[in-house]
Amino acid sequence: MTISEIPLKSSTINLDISGVAGFFGGDVAVSAMATVHVYQGRKWLGWYNSPGSYEIAKRYGQLGRSRFWDGLYPGINVDPAVLFELDGLYGPKYRAVHSGTVMAKTGHLAHLFLQECKDVPEKNTHQLDEDLTRVTTPVYVTVADLVHQPAAEEYPRLFRDSTSPLAFIPILVSCATSVACAVYADWFCFSMIALGMLSSGLSCYVIGTGTFTFTHPEPAAGAPPGDGILDGGDEIVVLKGPEGSVNPVTRGRFSLKYSGEPQYHNIGLSSMLLTVQFLAQLLIVPQGEIFGQIMFLSSLAVSWMYNSYLSSLDKESIQRHILVQQVLDSPVMRKYKLGTRTIMVVFVLLTLSPADEYSLRKVMDDLLPNETPVWRVWKESVIHEIKKVGENINEGAGAFWFDSPLTDNLAADDRKLLRTLYRDATTAFIAYQDLYLRGPQSSDWIPPSDSASPVSESTV
Repeated sequence: MTISEIPLKSSTINLDISGVAGFFGGDVAVSAMATVHVYQGRKWLGWYNSPGSYEIAKRYGQLGRSRFWDGLYPGINVDPAVLFELDGLYGPKYRAVHSGTVMAKTGHLAHLFLQECKDVPEKNTHQLDEDLTRVTTPVYVTVADLVHQPAAEEYPRLFRDSTSPLAFIPILVSCATSVACAVYADWFCFSMIALGMLSSGLSCYVIGTGTFTFTHPEPAAGAPPGDGILDGGDEIVVLKGPEGSVNPVTRGRFSLKYSGEPQYHNIGLSSMLLTVQFLAQLLIVPQGEIFGQIMFLSSLAVSWMYNSYLSSLDKESIQRHILVQQVLDSPVMRKYKLGTRTIMVVFVLLTLSPADEYSLRKVMDDLLPNETPVWRVWKESVIHEIKKVGENINEGAGAFWFDSPLTDNLAADDRKLLRTLYRDATTAFIAYQDLYLRGPQSSDWIPPSDSASPVSESTV
């Protein structure tokens, strides 16, 4: 076989794909590039002719902070962690029971922790009579016992990806197509495939040199326990532990540290290389033979499929794994399903006790803002009963029976509602005894009174 026998040499067709090569698969390529910070060794596996070079350059070139980079890649200069989706999401509202701290919006790590709690399986309970438990809109409560106090700055291990060998498929295809172009002396397409491999590999490495870092503020000396709640609506998370264990969730953050910060000239240079690649493709690929253009397109197609696979990976779940397993050192988390919001509130307050009555009442008012006469009577009664439980935490003797006479100045309907709310409170107390204090396998479960509402497996 001679060079003159190049396949399709006599064809008059010209694919002229250079105009779309820099845009094709751009969003997928950008998403795939973001995996370099959560998968171990991923920064070494970008040596293939990747599509979307212009989109990658435009997105990551915005990290460069100088007049030159701002002029070349205009846009808002964002933090690298936000750009790579390691930060930037808001978490649920947080209220601390002891310090009274209220955060209307928490950060990215609180969002991750709430999502992790949603996947915690419900705790098994005794099979009790479902008909005696009131169910309106069930609410899930996860109790997280945080013990480990991480350092103010840590460098978590990246996730080990067992599918990394798949990266050799686009690498080998890019090498094979470039060799095929060289064999038939199509140096135009050969050079563009080789330039694509070089620019993609260097950019992946430079972007991947950022050090994945966890930071959180150190608590003040003598700070009270950080017990509090994350209010996710129908998903409540009770955080229990010292302030140094809780604020990594409420105030901590993931970040990326680069040697070139704060100007990020190295990322700017890699983005410029991708831009040069895009411009070169516009001029040079059309000069190649149809065979070489097919080889160029084949390398892009295989790389696009691999990028699509990388972008489909759940990067948030990897962040959740790093947060829970490494930063928080696998805390014990127990999840309960409660039949009504009033049951949930009383259960949460019992879990947060012992605490002073004023702090508990603030949490109660935050979760249940109702302030009618009936609700005020009920709230005062519940807080009083929780105090009894705090005085005898092991048994809660004499608590939550609500045998005091009802307020005489309430209407009949209000009295009926008050009885219902009392039953909800007693249900929460039984759940607290059965599930939290004694555990689901306890044989000394305390049965409710006739006015109480026991807890069934379907509601707790």
